[in-house]
Amino acid sequence: MEHRRLGRSGLMVPALSFGAGTFGGSNEFFQRWGQTDVDEATRLIDICLDAGVNFFDTADIYSNGASEEILGAALKGKRGRALISTKATFRSGEGANEVGSSRYHLIRACEGSLKRLGTDHIDVYFMHGFDATTPVEETLRALDDLVTSGKIGYIGASNFSGWHLMKSLAVSERYGLARYVVYQGYYSLVGRDYEWELMPLGLDQGVGLMVWSPLGWGRLTGKIRRGQPNQSGRIASGGAVGGPKVDDEYLFSVVDALDEVAAETGKTVPQVALNWLLGRPTVANLVVGARNEEQLRANLGAVGWSLSVEQVERLDAASRRTPAYPYWHQTDFDERNPKPTRW
Repeated sequence: MEHRRLGRSGLMVPALSFGAGTFGGSNEFFQRWGQTDVDEATRLIDICLDAGVNFFDTADIYSNGASEEILGAALKGKRGRALISTKATFRSGEGANEVGSSRYHLIRACEGSLKRLGTDHIDVYFMHGFDATTPVEETLRALDDLVTSGKIGYIGASNFSGWHLMKSLAVSERYGLARYVVYQGYYSLVGRDYEWELMPLGLDQGVGLMVWSPLGWGRLTGKIRRGQPNQSGRIASGGAVGGPKVDDEYLFSVVDALDEVAAETGKTVPQVALNWLLGRPTVANLVVGARNEEQLRANLGAVGWSLSVEQVERLDAASRRTPAYPYWHQTDFDERNPKPTRW
């Protein structure tokens, strides 16, 4: 398994991590993701560790904490071999202070996650979203205290706008506080908005990317093709529960290109889609999920090989879309404002 540096930090992480969002299924929303119990989770984690995938990602709100509990139970006796990331910010209770990135909530959220995970430290702790009602200084001082105490190792941001992240980095620099070394965000062949602002920011500031939903909310699993009726169940309509809308013709064009490259490489459509991401600037890690052993082993086949330059260009062309202003305007001035990709 290839390992990569996590942003401007000393931490090395595998190119793939395992997302534990399928663990638990304790409410209607997360039941759609999966209902993996401790026994099955233990089996999946053992397969991951044997393959060199020793990084596991979860969040306090996944199945109301059940995901963390099952992950902790499945890692019992193996914690020293694993890296764990989890998240806080979103509502975790009915109280007025059981939401957000205030010192009050973060300290309690972290303690709750540690207890559910059955560990004394969290390797990477993400703010699951930006809290515009709490001063950035308050959030970062609370996180800095958690780092100093040894309860968390590194901090990351997820789903922030570019200016949210840049403001946070500036505050960290100004006051000598722990800084976000990683951004966890949505990025796929049918969702390339990350490239417009967050990717150049990550390159400039040394912030790595962990990609969530790298298969475009299930649209790039290979089960959706032109002229073929969608399968029933979760994959219907792309399996996109809450995901962004994608124009059918655009999706089919991307899948057509993936089909061609998959035939040339002897790989599957999702393996090609994942491998394309691993070649993009700033990408440190892809968070992949699986409901069962078959899906997990298929995802593991995305590493250990590379697409050709021509194949990458073909996939780029099929998935390229005109960005929003001012980014489309900036494409005309690469001489003074170069882009990491051509979108």
